[in-house]
Amino acid sequence: MAEPEKKPEEKPGFFSKASDAWSDLVLTLPIFIVYHLGVVFLPVRNAADVVTSELTALANHNMLAYAGLTLLIGGVFVGVLLMLGRGHALEWERFAFIAVEGTVYAVAMRFVAGWVVGKLTLAGSPLEGGFSGAVMSAGAGLYEEIAFRVVLFGLGIRVLKLMFPMIDPVRPRLMELGWALVAAAVFSGWHYVGAYGDPFELRSFVFRFTCGVVFTVIYRFRGFAPAVWTHTLYDVWVLVF
Repeated sequence: MAEPEKKPEEKPGFFSKASDAWSDLVLTLPIFIVYHLGVVFLPVRNAADVVTSELTALANHNMLAYAGLTLLIGGVFVGVLLMLGRGHALEWERFAFIAVEGTVYAVAMRFVAGWVVGKLTLAGSPLEGGFSGAVMSAGAGLYEEIAFRVVLFGLGIRVLKLMFPMIDPVRPRLMELGWALVAAAVFSGWHYVGAYGDPFELRSFVFRFTCGVVFTVIYRFRGFAPAVWTHTLYDVWVLVF
């Protein structure tokens, strides 16, 4: 008996549930590469960046070797994705779409946060404008989303649900909402810590808190890559233009 004809595997739609981890990594590769190839020319790093110093040491402070390692990391991610049969994530349309999606979210976030507290901005950097502003925006978008959305919110809520298992479907959602607000508050407060931290002001804290909530919503319902692109493009808007 003839085997039934297999239907070709459908590609996931742009607005499907948050994409898988490998696809997210590839979609954020342009931001990773822009930041790491540019930050070595600046006197500062993003405070959440724990990779640049390790890469520099591994390259023995040789700029050419450092650039090669940065590009090699990107190549490894792409190679693994191809081996897993997920090459559709490399289509240029996906990169173009996520850039547009991030732009829409960034504009919407600016109006939402502005409506809450007035005309303020999220980004703050000792280096603004042009090349330095774009590089620092990429670093903030990538590493702050890893620290505050992936680790603090994403991993944190999983740990909490393991510690406090609930059968009632409502209570875990309330816990997730509460933890999202906590993560947003920590994200906002982090901008007032360290040598380059801003002087504390309630209005700017509330503005950044609101932006943190928006980033968390994007991460929760759309995934890591859209959150990174939104954060990066918003900071570029503030620091460069």
